[in-house]
Amino acid sequence: MPSPSVIRDAQVLWEFHQMPDQRRTTEIAIGLGGHDIGVAEHSADLYREGRFPLVVFTGANAPTTLERFPRGEAVHFAERAEALGVPHEAIVLETKATNTSENFTFTRELLLGRGLDPRSATIISRPYQQRRAWATVRKVWPELDVVCSARWLALEDYIESIGDEQRVLNMLVGDTQRLWVYAEAGFAVPVEVPDDVRGAYERLVEAGYTKRLIEE
Repeated sequence: MPSPSVIRDAQVLWEFHQMPDQRRTTEIAIGLGGHDIGVAEHSADLYREGRFPLVVFTGANAPTTLERFPRGEAVHFAERAEALGVPHEAIVLETKATNTSENFTFTRELLLGRGLDPRSATIISRPYQQRRAWATVRKVWPELDVVCSARWLALEDYIESIGDEQRVLNMLVGDTQRLWVYAEAGFAVPVEVPDDVRGAYERLVEAGYTKRLIEE
């Protein structure tokens, strides 16, 4: 089990990545692929609430998802959403994207190819991916009016839902680092990271949660 100080620092990052769901309707939803099937489940919940008429599930595979979703993230997410009541005709699959920038770029290309040019979208992601998703879509699809949404869970409940504490904590640290690394690389707009968040991130790195870090 992680030490209490690790949990405190992880909580700081967790809270920072949350973005308030504005709870307004949009033309589409974009469900971002990954290891968390909760994205599909939350998408289904919002669809049933009438938040959007169409959801695009986007994602091929990453090394962290190949075993869990062997036919591709988008395919498995779509099947889960259908099982929860989203009609087949309300789902679009984008199956090539391997990163968040491609999620949005390929989704836009796919929709334009179908004669669709949405002006608003609900971006549905893992809870700790929200700020990075927002920063990325602002860079690659700046005219899109977006609402960010994720299944809300306390950190400890989210860890329990995933069933892998180390995965969650390493991903949480990695997504935090990507905020400034991807902005510097031109993949996302800059996001202000407060000093307390930077401090918590650095302490978690020192504690060994480095498996999802990328070279700066």
